[in-house]
Amino acid sequence: MGDEGSVRVDLWIWSVRLLKTRSMATTACRAGHVRVNDQRAKPSTAVKPGDVVRLRHDGRERIVVVQKLVRKRVGAPAAQECLIDKSPPPPPREALIPIGRRERGAGRPTKRDRRELERVLDRYRILNEPPKDD
Repeated sequence: MGDEGSVRVDLWIWSVRLLKTRSMATTACRAGHVRVNDQRAKPSTAVKPGDVVRLRHDGRERIVVVQKLVRKRVGAPAAQECLIDKSPPPPPREALIPIGRRERGAGRPTKRDRRELERVLDRYRILNEPPKDD
C-alpha cells in the first residue's frame, strides 16, 4: 500500500460499516462477493475515490461509490459521508417467503412434510410468475 491515495477494499468495507467485522469483509472478498469497478476484488485490492464497489451480502447487492477514504472504523454518520449508496431498494418483506429447512439429522421428510413444502413452493411460483398477456 505504497500509494497514500488508496486503501485496501476489505479495510474500507469494514470501516464504512458495510460489514460487521473485517474478517467478514476479507471472507467476502475471497469468496468473490466483492467487485471493484466490475472486477473481482481480492482483499488487498486498492480502492480510491470514485471507484464503484459492489458487495453481495445477505441475499442483497449493495452498490456504493467511494467518496472518502478511511482506514479506521468510523461512526454511522461519518460512514455515510464516505460513500454514495446506489443500491436498489431491498425487496419488501412480503416477497421473501421463508422456505422450510429441516434440522440436520431429522431424517427423511414424511409425505405430509413434502406436501407442505409443495404448497409453499406453488405459492412462491404464483407470486413470481410474469403477468400473462391476454
